[in-house]
Amino acid sequence: MRMQDGLVSIIVPIYNAGNYIEETIQMVEKQTYQNWELILVDDCSSDNGKELIEAYLQKRKAKSEGRKQQSVRLISKEQNEGAAMARNTGMKAAEGRYIAFLDADDIWMSDKLRKELDFLTEKQAAFAFTAYEFGDENAKGTGKIVHVPKTMTYKKALSRTVIFTTTVLLDRAKIPAELLEMPVVKSEDTAFWWKLLKSGIVAYGLDEVLAIYRRPAKSLSSNKLEAIKRIWYLYRVQEGLSLIQSSRHFVFWALRATLRRL
Repeated sequence: MRMQDGLVSIIVPIYNAGNYIEETIQMVEKQTYQNWELILVDDCSSDNGKELIEAYLQKRKAKSEGRKQQSVRLISKEQNEGAAMARNTGMKAAEGRYIAFLDADDIWMSDKLRKELDFLTEKQAAFAFTAYEFGDENAKGTGKIVHVPKTMTYKKALSRTVIFTTTVLLDRAKIPAELLEMPVVKSEDTAFWWKLLKSGIVAYGLDEVLAIYRRPAKSLSSNKLEAIKRIWYLYRVQEGLSLIQSSRHFVFWALRATLRRL
């Protein structure tokens, strides 16, 4: 499929996100950069999210009155396969040169796409990510900001999981197609960043808060024991690191992860 230059394909995996999805679509519609397509991939949700999306798209179509609008597509998967496969489905369907990831419960600032695309272009980079702020269950900023380094290499990334999925922007024209597939493992996003960086790609960090990470009190990401198991699996199995290498990276990862959440 030919890539449309300048078009950003925004991929949103959907699973029981009915409480957020209309807000998510509206948030994208308010972006100051308007050359985008929104790809919503429903992973066999059991709530009313899919119906809400379909109803919203019908109202959106009626309001357009024949005027051209940015594309919003709903892809319904036939079986639940998890976030990695949902995002892979979205990447395969994407028509844009650029890929942006957004989780349905997270928030973008209105100028997120414009600023990050300008930054990516300025750096002539294939991979960019930004700073973000932790939010509460209502996505209200808590004041806790995660700052990002100017660059991130594979070696650096192993001991600091600072790249937040909702802030990532990729240039498909500069990334081999065979790399654009998330590994189907827990913490698939981290495994994906490592996969890209291991190939020699350097990620560039824009240290400006352009997203809010909504953190419900009982979310999976707040389960510290589960997070430890996931990162250790990535070191030992996904990356095949030795026990000594894994232990060294784990110590630095744990320290930075703890400081990031204080």
